[in-house]
Amino acid sequence: MTEPLLRTEGLTRHFRVGKLLSGQTLHAVDDVDLTIGRGEIVALVGESGSGKSTIARLLARVYKPTSGEIYFEGKPLSGMRSRRQRLAYCSDVPMVFQDPYSSINPAYRIAHAIGRGVRLHRRGLGHKGRRLEVEQVLDAVGLVPSGAAARKFPYELSGGQRQRVGFAQALAFRPKLIIADEPVSMLDVSIRIGILNLMSELREREGVSFLYITHDVASARYIADRVLVMYAGHLVEEGPTEAVLQRPKHPYTQLLLSAVPDPRAELRLSDKTDVGEPPKVIDPGEGCRFQPRCPFAIERCEVETPRLRPIGVHRLVACHVAEADAEDLHPDDAHLALTDS
Repeated sequence: MTEPLLRTEGLTRHFRVGKLLSGQTLHAVDDVDLTIGRGEIVALVGESGSGKSTIARLLARVYKPTSGEIYFEGKPLSGMRSRRQRLAYCSDVPMVFQDPYSSINPAYRIAHAIGRGVRLHRRGLGHKGRRLEVEQVLDAVGLVPSGAAARKFPYELSGGQRQRVGFAQALAFRPKLIIADEPVSMLDVSIRIGILNLMSELREREGVSFLYITHDVASARYIADRVLVMYAGHLVEEGPTEAVLQRPKHPYTQLLLSAVPDPRAELRLSDKTDVGEPPKVIDPGEGCRFQPRCPFAIERCEVETPRLRPIGVHRLVACHVAEADAEDLHPDDAHLALTDS
């Protein structure tokens, strides 16, 4: 296997809450190992508060890890000492935010929003080169005519168009990996498909990898090659998209899928009910963090934190119950995993 474009080892981020001496520790991300290949779209799925955006900010170097390491093209980020190295990484791994106004100043035209980043990260371009670059990336994300779009203010664009500007800002850096943090959650359903198709087109045309962060399982299924499921700071399941979503192994993944409306299903109560206890992420201690909500929990779940382990072909699950049932692996899992990979 070739070296992944980006990988993490034991990535952890804790926050102190409360007073200095008597405060507690919030475990936002705990011991996360993930990989993203070249030209791959990986979806990080989970409910609000699961730690998805914290991982995005760790990978974008907005936060420093409490422990663990991030490797990009085989090199640890902790070894990047010079400003040039840090700028180069930011060019290679930009971020697209949930709210476009997080990266667009409403007081300036779109050309300024994109050109400012080009001046910082691509110093070799002169004024004419920057202007051409702005128009090229606007063309690439479907904002045409690009000259007219560049002269507009953000308020003159629709929500979907402003989100495309966010992708244009990232694309102007000639990135290798784009971190897209809930890029469609604030858009109408009719507009979301256009942004998802744009990500797929950029992958095919530009060879860009994506970490697509979302709570929407349906959009993850539409676009992602692999799915990572996150709960309360832990990765609980990983694998090829169709294998995970057709035959989920972790009870939390099953719960997420049960919440997706299915107009063809009978109107009845789910067999897998959610107790509804919120996850404990402040000084959580040992044990499975999903255990208070899990209808299948066993005694071992209360005292031992499950680790991601292989179950089936290209499948990783952090669940004691799934481990116990691994001998009953459905043959379709292997078929789905192999065809999807």
